[in-house]
Amino acid sequence: MYAALDHAHSGLRYVVIALLLAAIFQALGKRNGGAVYPEKNKLGLYAFMATHVQLLLGLILYLFFSQWVVFDENTMASKINRFYTVEHITGMLVGIALITIGYIKAKRQAGINKGWKTIAVYYGIGLLVILAMIPWPFRDLGAGWF
Repeated sequence: MYAALDHAHSGLRYVVIALLLAAIFQALGKRNGGAVYPEKNKLGLYAFMATHVQLLLGLILYLFFSQWVVFDENTMASKINRFYTVEHITGMLVGIALITIGYIKAKRQAGINKGWKTIAVYYGIGLLVILAMIPWPFRDLGAGWF
């Protein structure tokens, strides 16, 4: 069960990154083109949903299965345990919160046509936070590319 969830969580990161990049580039293109922000932005919604599915998988791993999440007196002394127990989840929650705020705020701004800028800014900052908190293989945190 752990291996399947871990691979799903690791693989879905690429879908999340691709959808966030597509939503950001779409928002920048539409904003510069002067298009009116629709009440239902499908690409923004798909990016929003993918990040939340990723969050659910991550929370299941964090709470029930992860070998790296340890709550004891030595957690902060170990680089890997500290990253997965504290840094990774905190950074990801901040990134997903930014994406959530951006999506909700953009929906409310559809009437005044500021939604594209809101999506671009909030999704962009959220993506940067998420990219910084991914355990890439070159960070030497015990994770691979997939």
